[in-house]
Amino acid sequence: MIDSPGIAAFVAVWGFWVLLCVGWMRHELRARGTGVFIALWLTGFLALRRVLLGLLFAPYVAVLDIALVFVIFHGDIRLT
Repeated sequence: MIDSPGIAAFVAVWGFWVLLCVGWMRHELRARGTGVFIALWLTGFLALRRVLLGLLFAPYVAVLDIALVFVIFHGDIRLT
């Protein structure tokens, strides 16, 4: 059985990779930008595994997701 924080972590991690692919396909992220975001993800993955058994990794990835949305879509996504 999976709980709500587990689902949120799943959405954050998969959302990161989906946004990274969308940014690459739309040519908003070049090789350098993609490399920077992958390096940030990998740094957080390796560093935050040691802190509180990795509980801070999902919020960290969620912040990276927000940064990717701003970079790819040039601001926030309109819902209306």
